[in-house]
Amino acid sequence: MPFTPVSAVGEFGLIDRLGHALGQPIDDDLVQGIGDDAAVYRVGEGRVHVVTTDLLVEGVHFDRTFVPMRYLGWKALAVNVSDVAASSASPRWATVGLGLPNNVSVEQLEALYEGLAEACAAFGCTIVGGDTVAAARLHLSITLIGEAAEDAVVYRRGARPGDLLCVTGDLGSAAAGLRVLLSGKQGMEGGSGDGSGGDGAPGDGTEGGGGALPLADFAYAVERQLYPRPRLDRVKHWAERGVRPHALIDVSDGLASEVHHLCRASGVGAVIEGGLIPVHIQTLRAAERFGEDPATFALYGGEDYELLFAIPESLAAGLDSDTFAVVGQVVEAEEGVTLRQPDGEVIPLNPGGFEHFRGPRPE
Repeated sequence: MPFTPVSAVGEFGLIDRLGHALGQPIDDDLVQGIGDDAAVYRVGEGRVHVVTTDLLVEGVHFDRTFVPMRYLGWKALAVNVSDVAASSASPRWATVGLGLPNNVSVEQLEALYEGLAEACAAFGCTIVGGDTVAAARLHLSITLIGEAAEDAVVYRRGARPGDLLCVTGDLGSAAAGLRVLLSGKQGMEGGSGDGSGGDGAPGDGTEGGGGALPLADFAYAVERQLYPRPRLDRVKHWAERGVRPHALIDVSDGLASEVHHLCRASGVGAVIEGGLIPVHIQTLRAAERFGEDPATFALYGGEDYELLFAIPESLAAGLDSDTFAVVGQVVEAEEGVTLRQPDGEVIPLNPGGFEHFRGPRPE
């Protein structure tokens, strides 16, 4: 049998290969299977369930030296809620899987569950079960079930040439916050990077040693990394205005990656306007501090958990202008996916962002 390392195909190539191994599902109640933000199946007359699972692994997705356990609990549920929001559905029930190493205490797990409970209260869902096993590293897996009217669900497919491409908030701030936290850890460990104090909560002004940056200077960016807010508010706003986007995806792996997923599912191309991407002032300051291009944070950083959606201009006019920003336009497939720089130069926009088997990098 040949040996192909997973890194050779990447996360989404692996998903394609495994889906092919499973074969085409045969089930009249299945509306959407593998390949979208969530699976969708019918549960009654005109109603569907929307199901998603996310797994967070210590050392890959989080670092306990600067992520408080309560915040980890919140984030674990929030990232799943974001997938449900990206289907234009409402979260309802969740199960929790824990892999526990020996160095996690009962008190830490209580803090983790306090964060989960806080998120459940904020997002309107309930934890109904789960499983716990021993593990070499801390693992936290959430399966979340949402619900919606079948005709209200929005998928990645459906974008049409001429549609506007829009996002619900600023991009790159979570990546900037991560850089601040990582530099703080380096400062605490005696490294050369400037830091922000690893264990403080967002905005508390905690500082590490060695000339570390005050955390309060980047409180917004750090909070976006540790305490993401999935955009159920925007989904509710669309429903109140009777607006249904043509296509929808959440920005978990970076704008460059997500626009390719949306275009692939819809069979279209896109032009992203570099000068229109919304970037927070703290992201700009962090990029300057670390010698980075802020566009790299916005395009490839990931973990913003905003929504990217395609919508006709006529429908966009019915939304409050402060609830979204236009970042581009859908074009014919043969035009590809490109980035128009502020100076007018048009270049290919390659997919990139966080890849689970390669790490974060533009391709």
